[in-house]
Amino acid sequence: MKRTTLSLFAAAAALAAVTGVAAVNGPAGNDGSGTDGARPAAKSAARMPVQRSAVICPAPTSSDVGETTYTAFTPGSGPEARRTADLVPAATVRKSGEKDAKKAGPQEGKPVLSSKAPGRPVTVTTDRSDAPALIGAADGPLAPGWTVQQTTAVAAGSGRGLHGLTCAPPDTSFWFPGVGTGRGHQDYVHLTNPDPGTAAVVDLELHGKDGRVTAPAGEGVTVPPRSSVPVLLSTLTDSGAENLTLHVTARSGRVGAAVQTSDDRLGGDWLPPSEPTAAAVLPGIPADATSVRLVAFAPGSDDADLKLRFAGPTGSITPAGHETLHVKSGMTAETELGGVTRGEAGSLLLTAEGGGKVVAGLRVTRGKGDKQETAYLPAVGPVDTRGTAADNRAKATTLSLVAPEKDARVKVVTSAGSGGGTQAVKSYTVRGGTTLTVEPAAPAGGKGVFAVTVEKTSGGPVHLSRTLTLPKDGVPAFTVQPVPDDRSTVEVPEVRADLSTVTR
Repeated sequence: MKRTTLSLFAAAAALAAVTGVAAVNGPAGNDGSGTDGARPAAKSAARMPVQRSAVICPAPTSSDVGETTYTAFTPGSGPEARRTADLVPAATVRKSGEKDAKKAGPQEGKPVLSSKAPGRPVTVTTDRSDAPALIGAADGPLAPGWTVQQTTAVAAGSGRGLHGLTCAPPDTSFWFPGVGTGRGHQDYVHLTNPDPGTAAVVDLELHGKDGRVTAPAGEGVTVPPRSSVPVLLSTLTDSGAENLTLHVTARSGRVGAAVQTSDDRLGGDWLPPSEPTAAAVLPGIPADATSVRLVAFAPGSDDADLKLRFAGPTGSITPAGHETLHVKSGMTAETELGGVTRGEAGSLLLTAEGGGKVVAGLRVTRGKGDKQETAYLPAVGPVDTRGTAADNRAKATTLSLVAPEKDARVKVVTSAGSGGGTQAVKSYTVRGGTTLTVEPAAPAGGKGVFAVTVEKTSGGPVHLSRTLTLPKDGVPAFTVQPVPDDRSTVEVPEVRADLSTVTR
């Protein structure tokens, strides 16, 4: 038989197979009603629960007088899942590509913490000064909204105070406004590669008031597979400076990136990343703040003229003497807002005019003299459906909710862990242009750490943060974490059969 004849038979067989599949699935233009021709209208995408979540927690502290609590939580309820949500150790690279032995530490691959059921926060504590970075993954019913928080109390020394952050998924780009390389100030960026197969290559760029800072040592930092590399920012440049912006870019692969700041005088905390935006909302400024410093960077080609507003409990005002801030393209600007709170807790609202975008953050200080403590507030996006804070303590947790535009209605749910207790639910209205400060009720009869979820039920956009305050020896130790939407669902497009690509 000739090759041409074989080709024709093969083509006919392939077309028959495709036609058979199309007949089973219902071809476009025929929905089974006998009315051929017009195609049915495409259905809108449905929202479905995510099937897998991943997070990275950086190495918490090198202090011998530090204690770290990890808390993991998946909102909802249900029985124990067949699979668990685990946090496992990463190797730590110190220098020359050599990994720490960790003979007495946690073993790679063995979970440090495991969650088995939604609706109950799970907690583990360590006082190890060499505790490693952790790589986390949750599957199936434990994945939607899975949130992990890391809280470290450092009793003394540089950076003493409360260090907290929400462990975040890996990515390829991060912006950190507010880092420093000056004397008495130690800022580390922790780079963690969660992938087992290949190394990640990362570039670290610093930007100051006059533009990019020369830092050749920040180019091409290699992060081996399943490993974490801490980089002291002051080693990247010969000049010491404050109020810089750090840009972390993965040239290849992906990483988790987190910045920890330590100051001899002001304590320390984790500095969360910010996303470029033309309208930034920074909630969580405490009423007793003694210093509020705004740091902003314009990453694009356009300058940004920022309009500033302070949203307090009764309304929004323009801070006298701080109505605007001009941020030049590629440069970092900062301003000390002084007594912007006037004794009232609130949020800072920024609007960029002229087409520019900014990344922005606040350094907030409480206390005086040698009893000062610092926390960092980044811009945070709105809660579209639900936001989650995993680590909360009775009489030590406050939520800051701000509605920049119109009124919003929210429901606050608290859930207890192994200490038991009854779930508590309460609804609130956040009036437009104001900040509502709420102390969530601990679950009745519960003890220890509890989780909080905030669900938006109606109204305009609402942004929020969580403040944890644990004073010690006269130091107002506190930490503030942004609470964005937990992205527990994703859009899944409607799929239908279409033979047009075959018959063209």
